[in-house]
Amino acid sequence: MIWYEGTDGPVAFAFTDRLGGASEGPWGSLNLGTSNGDDPSVVERNIAAVGEAVAADRLVRMTQVHGRDVVWAEAVADDDVPVADALLTSVPGVAVMVRVADCTPVVLAAPGESLAGVVHSGREGLVRGVVPAAVDALRRRGATTIHAWVGPRACGRCYELPAGLADAVADVVPAARSTTSWGTPAVDVGAGVLAQLASAGVETVDLGADECTIEHERWFSYRRQGQRSGRFGAVAVVR
Repeated sequence: MIWYEGTDGPVAFAFTDRLGGASEGPWGSLNLGTSNGDDPSVVERNIAAVGEAVAADRLVRMTQVHGRDVVWAEAVADDDVPVADALLTSVPGVAVMVRVADCTPVVLAAPGESLAGVVHSGREGLVRGVVPAAVDALRRRGATTIHAWVGPRACGRCYELPAGLADAVADVVPAARSTTSWGTPAVDVGAGVLAQLASAGVETVDLGADECTIEHERWFSYRRQGQRSGRFGAVAVVR
């Protein structure tokens, strides 16, 4: 269930894998996604288990749309699911969750100010700058030193794209330019996210450097499994 967990001052965070849940079939077993055909009641059990694993009093998730909108969890009503691609928290016990299946999950922490967040960055989110937008939102709230952890995602050796689309991404984020292992145009979203974090002065740990979701069965992968792929994720909470 918990692939990696850590703390940064008052911030605790964890990245999940696809193991240890209740889902069956293509969603087996810790599917956190609610729009891929899995039994909604089973998914809710999986999500609740992740909340319990990080000792959250409340867990807030988001409907991700490959944009750059940032939402603070304390502004989200109980049982509401905001449309956003970055979710931040400043309230002790209120956890925030991001869900992915090839896109790049990011955890952010500003330990000095007891702030934390999660970000969903796919190809479109990379170009639109969702990670810098989340960092900016933390700084507007007073964050000084910000740390980041970047999780498993589709690697640049596997994420093939048409040449024109790959060029369009690299024109905005040059560090994302890549080539597949078979020699065709590709994009490395993780490398692009790491470059954006470095440019923003954020100290970063790349946990997912060797964990390509397309290559490894431990992760859900939309590219490998298709529409019925599950979702794994990351969660952060201030304690």
